[in-house]
Parts: sequence; structure tokens; C-alpha cells
Amino acid sequence: MLKSVPLGPSGLRVSELCLGTMNFGQPGRGHQGDWTLSVDEARPIFQAAIEAGLNYFDCANVYGLGSCEEVVGELLRELLPRDQYVVTTKVSMPMGQGPNQVGLSRKHTMESVDASLKRMGLDYIDQLIIHRHPHGIPGHIATPIEESLEALHDVVKAGKVLYLGASSMFAWQFTELQMTATQHGFTRFISMQNHYNLIYREEEREMNPYCVSSGVSLTPWSPLARGILAGAYQGGFEGGSTARSQGRDRIRTEGLYRGERDFDIAARVVEIAGKYECTPAQISLAWLLGRPGVASPVVGVSKLSQLEDLVGATEITLQNDDVAYLEALYQPLENLLSIGTS
Repeated sequence: MLKSVPLGPSGLRVSELCLGTMNFGQPGRGHQGDWTLSVDEARPIFQAAIEAGLNYFDCANVYGLGSCEEVVGELLRELLPRDQYVVTTKVSMPMGQGPNQVGLSRKHTMESVDASLKRMGLDYIDQLIIHRHPHGIPGHIATPIEESLEALHDVVKAGKVLYLGASSMFAWQFTELQMTATQHGFTRFISMQNHYNLIYREEEREMNPYCVSSGVSLTPWSPLARGILAGAYQGGFEGGSTARSQGRDRIRTEGLYRGERDFDIAARVVEIAGKYECTPAQISLAWLLGRPGVASPVVGVSKLSQLEDLVGATEITLQNDDVAYLEALYQPLENLLSIGTS
């Protein structure tokens, strides 16, 4: 049974795993359409997650161009009372071709929150996450951060959103947002959903220490490196063994993971999994759960067996020498944010 943990400098508590929902929606709609599960296919996964004590669900308006929010909202309303779950959604990515359908302008933020509430059938969102920094959205004009922060503060004060979170950006950018929010009396962010796993550890340099020192919780995305650390690629990108690793999404995965030692590290994960008599996915997640500041990694699953596997990872404590062995091959990488692909 999953335990609950505090989320950042707040009174909010969430399960130690968060269910990522990018793969739920209307099949064929949105960039992840070739591996999307429908509402009926998603229902057993939600039921099992809830039974395991998972109460934290991560969504975004851009997933399936709104269809993900529709599925998540329908299932949560069906399966749980409103006060028994915490749901996030995100804002900033393009929701259409119009010049004001993207970014963190006041207009797009306000309209996006209202649209998300309508799609999910909810009166409020527990946590709204900015999908990227106001100046880090590819192809979009940089919005003044004061405008973005005030709009986010206003949706909180209107009762449409309870807490704020942020996702991948440079540590100096996140620091600037937090300091500017403090300066103006705006709502601060309580969590950072950043890109962090055994084969991409660049966040350990600045972002993670800053969050630990300021009490902000880490809720990493891609904890299994889009399947690489779970064995989905069988030693190389040409060895994809799942619908996701064989489909259009493989291009995205290759763009994110460029390290020369990625699959060597994955092989060590397999080796340690044998020692602990568990799966590579469990070892990879157990490693991440043991890192400073990590509260609730965002895990994506398409099968009940995968969910059961990851829940089991929370019971594993790795020995120090095994942690060192898993980490030893890592080499410094170019920060993906510097080339705009994270």
C-alpha cells in the first residue's frame, strides 16, 4: 500500500507515486495517438491504482489535445469522491494554430484553466503546473514573467486552482520565478516536475539542490527513461519491444537520450534486478525514490502488471554499494534545455 507524503511547503499530501496519464484519451488524437488507451481500457488501471493507495494523478491539456483530461475527469468522478484524490493539469503548450492558443499569457492561462475545468468536469484543479517556463516554449514569444505569475496567482485566488507547480526549466529561471512571486506577493510553486532518471542526471547539478534547499518537492517525469530503464528497447533503439517503442514515440525517445553509456547503465539495472530478484523497472524507480527531494515520481503504465510492478518498487531499499554501481557509468551530458528538446 502506497504511503502519503507532503508535497512541497504546503499542507497537501499525495501518494508516493503519481499516475501519469499521457497515454489515456481518444486513440488517434494528439501526438501520442498511436499508443493511447480509451476510457474503458484505462478504467481497470485507475481502479487498481486507487486500490493500491495511489491518489495523485498527473494530466495536461495538450495530451490528446484535451481528450486526456476528458478521460481522467470522467474516471475520477466515477471512482472517487472529490476530496480523496489530487489531480494536476498543465498549461502553456499549443492547443491550436491561433497566436493566443499557446504560452503563458494572461489570456491563454485564463482560457486554458476554464477549458480544462470544463473538460474534466471539475470545480477546481488541485495543482496547475506550467508545462515550461514562460520563455521556454518553442516558437512562442516570451511573455513577461510578471504577467504569467499574476495570472497564475489570480486563478488560485479565484478558487479554480489550489496549488501551483512547474516543469522543466533552468534552475536560475525557476529561482527567478519564485523570487519574483515573493516580491509581488504572488502564489509560489510547491513542486518541480523535472526530467530525472538514472541515464539523465543533469538536474542533480543545480535544480535538485535548489529545490531541496527551498523545500520544493521533486516529481520527476520519465523515471524509466521512456522504457529504456525497464528493458523496452532490448539493448538499443532498434530493439523496441512495445507499441510505444516501435511507434512514432521512438523518435522523441532518441532525441531525449543521447548518452553513449545509456544502454550500458540499463544493463547494470538488469544485473542489479537479478540480485534483488525483481524487475529492472523496480530497481530504476527504487533508485529514484531514494534521491534527495524526490516525493512522487510520475509513472506511466499501459498494463495492470506494470502498475503492480511499480507499486512494489516502493518497498525496495537499495544497498549503498549497489547505488554506487548503478551510478558509476554516468557521464556528463549536454543539458537538453540548452538545445530546446527537454
